[in-house]
Amino acid sequence: MGRALLVLLLSATVSLLGGLIFGYELGIISGALLQLQADFNLGCFKQEVLVSSLLVGALLASLVGGILIDHHGRRRAILVSNVVLLFGSLILTLTRSFIGLVIGRMTVGFAISVSSMACCIYVSEMVSAHQRGLLVSLYEAGITVGILLSYALNYVFADTQDGWRYMFGLAMAPTAMQFLSILFLPVNPIKLNTWDSDCQKGLIQMQTSEDRETAKREPCGEKHYSFLDLFRTRDNMRRRTLVGLGLVLFQQFTGQPNVLGYASKIFHSVGFQSNSSAILASVGLGAIKKMGLVGQSERETENTDPPIGGAPRTEHMVLNWITLLSMMAFVSAFSIGFGPMTWLVLSEIYPAGIRGRAFAFCNSFNWAANLLISLSFLDLIDAIGFSWMFLLYGLMGVMAVIFIYFFVPETKGQSLEEIDQQFSRKWTRQSSSAANTPGDAPTALSSPWSCSSFLEEEEGLRAVPHN
Repeated sequence: MGRALLVLLLSATVSLLGGLIFGYELGIISGALLQLQADFNLGCFKQEVLVSSLLVGALLASLVGGILIDHHGRRRAILVSNVVLLFGSLILTLTRSFIGLVIGRMTVGFAISVSSMACCIYVSEMVSAHQRGLLVSLYEAGITVGILLSYALNYVFADTQDGWRYMFGLAMAPTAMQFLSILFLPVNPIKLNTWDSDCQKGLIQMQTSEDRETAKREPCGEKHYSFLDLFRTRDNMRRRTLVGLGLVLFQQFTGQPNVLGYASKIFHSVGFQSNSSAILASVGLGAIKKMGLVGQSERETENTDPPIGGAPRTEHMVLNWITLLSMMAFVSAFSIGFGPMTWLVLSEIYPAGIRGRAFAFCNSFNWAANLLISLSFLDLIDAIGFSWMFLLYGLMGVMAVIFIYFFVPETKGQSLEEIDQQFSRKWTRQSSSAANTPGDAPTALSSPWSCSSFLEEEEGLRAVPHN
């Protein structure tokens, strides 16, 4: 029991630190950009290039990260990303040129992209179904804490000579902590989560060494997939890919990355001092209270709430504080819904044999969309203004709600194997209702895609006597 608790705590630490590093690197550029603009005489185009360079590195990582994760293991991928991140932070701390800044940010982007994929998958495979929501959501909670920390340090070093060097360099501290933490965790939790035994409940459930040794001796039932299987009908993989791509694209097109990356400029444009951007992240800490409900309440409902929060916006100076509160609501809504739920669903819906590559494929579209909207943000603001920009984000939120309602099934309380079985079947309401013959009593109202309904159907068929 002591070892199980230690593994659980270390898993939570790795997840939280991974999110913290991710959020810190996303948010720190907002304040650092103000100093870099003056020190390097950056125009509008160079500012966009610098902000987007992290996204370019992340996009490149998503193209190769899946292979690294599937073939070399989740744990090793996290360790490699930590080393790359330390190297990138060192470049940013020591550089004296704009090119060095771009290379450093691309290196950091590569590292956090690999880490984000590997952390979510590794933690989801480490624990049982009722713990998975909490631990994966710790990653998103870490992102909010990281953003808050980055904005706080933006304020602390705002008037310091070369303060941006300290801002970039301090990312090495949580990176080193995560590297040390994961050294004490198992190498391959996935193999303990795919055999047809009690091991399906996750590593934390196996409390004796005898259980672990039995699991290691049992044959592995993991299926093998090629990358092209993501676009085929085998095990309904094409539908899973549609769900994954839809979630990551809507997550980006609701505008969250621009709200974070250009927070200082947004607040400055409505009359606030740039340092007030620190207020933006503080409400995101509400995600910490909310994350404990993930896995206990319905995830699909959580995911349909947040994106619409971005609509309110005003140009009038007398309503500056209403604008500020609307922005805070925007970030808070994302932090308790779209943020953690997207990565939780992605870590659940794919079979183990292709999970890393599938996650990376969806993540590549995530970063490509992020890059697109970040590169075009300032130009669009000049063309249509902040009000219309946020109205477009709100409309995308409405479309996201519709997509989630009709296409994303409920996965609450199900093991990874049950979720895989659920997706392997046809997603039609008719197949669910066909289980009830005219003489049957009506079944309890539930999701037509619920795995439990299929399991109940099979139990009923086995109970019917055959002549």
